[in-house]
Amino acid sequence: MAKPHLLICLHYLELGGVEAALIGLLSALDTKRAEVDLFLYDHRGELMSFVPSTINLLPAIPAYTMLERPIAELVKRGYWLLATARLWAKWITYISAHKNVKHLDDASCFFNMSRYTTPILPAINPEVEYDLAISFLAPHHIVLDKVRAKKKVAWIHTDYTKIYIEAEKELPMWSQYDKIAAISEEAARKFTQVFPTLASKVFVCENILSTALIRKRADEFIPEDMPISKDEVCLLSIGRYSNPKRFDEVPLICKRLQQLVPNCSIRWYIIGYGADEALIRQRILEAEMQEHVILLGKRSNPYPYIKACDVYVQPSRYEGKSITVREAQILCKPVIITDYPTAKSQINDGVDGIIVPMDIKQCAEGIVHVIDDADLRQRLCTYLQNHDYGSAAEVEKLYRLL
Repeated sequence: MAKPHLLICLHYLELGGVEAALIGLLSALDTKRAEVDLFLYDHRGELMSFVPSTINLLPAIPAYTMLERPIAELVKRGYWLLATARLWAKWITYISAHKNVKHLDDASCFFNMSRYTTPILPAINPEVEYDLAISFLAPHHIVLDKVRAKKKVAWIHTDYTKIYIEAEKELPMWSQYDKIAAISEEAARKFTQVFPTLASKVFVCENILSTALIRKRADEFIPEDMPISKDEVCLLSIGRYSNPKRFDEVPLICKRLQQLVPNCSIRWYIIGYGADEALIRQRILEAEMQEHVILLGKRSNPYPYIKACDVYVQPSRYEGKSITVREAQILCKPVIITDYPTAKSQINDGVDGIIVPMDIKQCAEGIVHVIDDADLRQRLCTYLQNHDYGSAAEVEKLYRLL
């Protein structure tokens, strides 16, 4: 009997939580049980080299590589229809902006772009009918319309109550999927608040991480650009420089920390990249925290930094389920996260991490409590050392769909 044939699609493999989750999933899949194809819209990103050799990486298709390039570049290269579709999507998003009365992060732009560009794109591996096709990141039109498969699954990585979408427009797309995978119980619950008629399609499949690989990579080097001193407390955060991650408020939190512990120097390092970098740097200057909040930029291997830090902090406004929090737990570091809506699905407060209030002053006070309480930090680390946070068994849920 022929093995089931699985296709997974994602935009690219830049540094990010979704991309790390995909590498974890690919590493966990047993290609003796299923043949696995991977289609990336663009073959780029620091994590490309971590695609397992057992996975069949499909060739790039030129039109797909243009989806996130500047519109001027599309015109220059002759992709007139894609450029026109992108401009039309921008216009539709602009005229609908008044509906975003809660001023949430606008995700409707991505849906509109995908809605109008997908019809122009060629089919993906059209000679193959897959047993299961997975769209690993929204928007999900491409797998729906450009892949032949007996079953199709769309993945949820965020809290849908914290982003702006036009639910009535998106519902028909979601409804055509056989299943919708959410990375946590809370992410699933939030999604069904927005799309209650889809509740029967939603199941939870947590992010899959390779404990052995993460620990191995954590030993590759000692980060010289994050020096550790016994006279300083080293905090670390990782994520895109974007509104959900809330790094723009880290300078104010750090300033409050310094006021609360004047005899101890705090160094808060942030690994990442993204559109908000200029804003974060401006906030660092305004708070006069240049010596205490340090942007490290991209790092292809962040694990030695996690291993070296004293405390890992995720100060987000909202999350689906943070990959880097799980990675820090795998490396047995004390973890602090803010009380965003899905926080309790990520951390068992006081057992495997600490949840602190979102308010800047109270957030700082919560971090100081962890810094000052060595026994608490040791209890957290001991618990993490005795528990597995890799979640490799989650892959069985996909085999059942096959």
